[in-house]
Amino acid sequence: MKTVQQQTIWDISQTISTATPVWPEDTPFSSATTWQMSADCPVTVSRITMSTHTATHADAPSHYDAQGSTMADVSLSPYLGRCRVIDVSHTVGIVTLASTAAKLSNVPPRVLLRTYTIAPQASWDGTFRAIDPALIEHLAKLNVMLIGVDTPSLDAQDSKTMTAHKAVAAHNMAILEGLVLDNVPEGDYELIALPLKLEGLDASPVRAILRILL
Repeated sequence: MKTVQQQTIWDISQTISTATPVWPEDTPFSSATTWQMSADCPVTVSRITMSTHTATHADAPSHYDAQGSTMADVSLSPYLGRCRVIDVSHTVGIVTLASTAAKLSNVPPRVLLRTYTIAPQASWDGTFRAIDPALIEHLAKLNVMLIGVDTPSLDAQDSKTMTAHKAVAAHNMAILEGLVLDNVPEGDYELIALPLKLEGLDASPVRAILRILL
C-alpha cells in the first residue's frame, strides 16, 4: 500500500517578481534581458534591479547601526542551525513576551515568529505587527542569536526610534524579515537562510528553508 511521504523541507521564502510589494517609496523589483539566446548567442543572461530589503531578506547591522557590520562581514552562524517556529497569529497587537513565554522552554538559538495566518505577498500591509523590545531582551538572555519574522520589519512602519532593531544590535543578534510561515507547523527545525556576500551593503535577499530535524 502506498504511504504519504512526510514533508522534510519547507521553503519559507517569498517569490520575487514585479508583483512583490516593497516598502513605500523603496525600489520595486524589475528585470531585463541583457543577452538573449539565439543563433548568434548561446546563452540567456538577465539583469535585476531591487532593494536589498526585497521580500525575504537578512538585515545587516549597518542597516540600523551606523557602526555596524555590512553584509559581507557578518558571521554566517546565526543563519544556519536549529530554530523554533512560534505561532502568534492568534494574538493581536505588538508581539510581546507574554504571548510567547509558554513556548520558550529549551528554546534553540534561533526563533521565527509567525504573525500572519496568511502572509501578504501580493500587496503591502502597512499595519504589520511590531516586536516588543522586551521580548528581544528576553530571547537574548536565552542565548537566541537570530530572530525571524513574517513581516517586513521588527519595528512598526512609522517607527522613528527603531527600538526592536536597537535591542537586536545591543545583543549582536541577527534578523530575518519577510518570511513565509503559513504552512509550517509550530516546532523545532533546522534553518538554512544564508545571505549573499554583498560588499558594503545593509541587507541581502535570502532563500530561506526549514528542514526537519533528524
